[in-house]
Amino acid sequence: MKITLLTGRTFDFSAHFGFEIKVRKSALAKRLTLRIDEKQRCPVLTLPKRCSQKQAISFLEANRDWITNMLARLPKKSGFTNGESVSFFGESFTIEQNSAYKGAFFENSVLKLGGREEFLHRRVVDFLKKQTLQRLSEMSLEKAKAINCHLSSVSIKDTKSRWGSCSTRANINYNWRICLAPLNVIDYLVAHEVSHLLHPDHSPAFWQTVESLCPSYKDSRHWLKIKGKDLYKYL
Repeated sequence: MKITLLTGRTFDFSAHFGFEIKVRKSALAKRLTLRIDEKQRCPVLTLPKRCSQKQAISFLEANRDWITNMLARLPKKSGFTNGESVSFFGESFTIEQNSAYKGAFFENSVLKLGGREEFLHRRVVDFLKKQTLQRLSEMSLEKAKAINCHLSSVSIKDTKSRWGSCSTRANINYNWRICLAPLNVIDYLVAHEVSHLLHPDHSPAFWQTVESLCPSYKDSRHWLKIKGKDLYKYL
């Protein structure tokens, strides 16, 4: 990615390092930071307002091994396939595609889909998104009521890295892939976002609210931090 630094010259970081690098400038950043965009599968470098090309390159060189290792640990991308077992809100279902089926539906421990097999992945994703929106809306409303907070809306998104967000207008967004996580992890995420209706920050009061809604949140939070990236293998 090309970006103009203090020198006024444009520098192509991706070409220099041999792999894609997203670079963003931030007036609020106080130092150079680096993270991995798990959906786009590339490192993201954040530059403070006054940062020289030399500083940026040196920082990336010092972290080259970390970047390489983190990218190597990302799961290989794949689509849903016929006969595959998937977890949906903690329950295991086997995908079964048959052109004789009408639409998509759960039956016992089987997710049955009609249509042609080449469209199976997209149909599974569309179906899971619809079901996830319904389930997460119910869970969010229940937890919002428990802390006497108003919830405006719940939406399902295909976000790059965030599992959820809560706006100042009481709108909550969830990453659809969270439906593939264990139920206790989903419950934690809902508790986390709903707690932001009461506390927009991550203050001690916020975490106390999270704990009141999800007493075992620490284990679930740890699972999401360590294993959440595995859910991004699904396109």
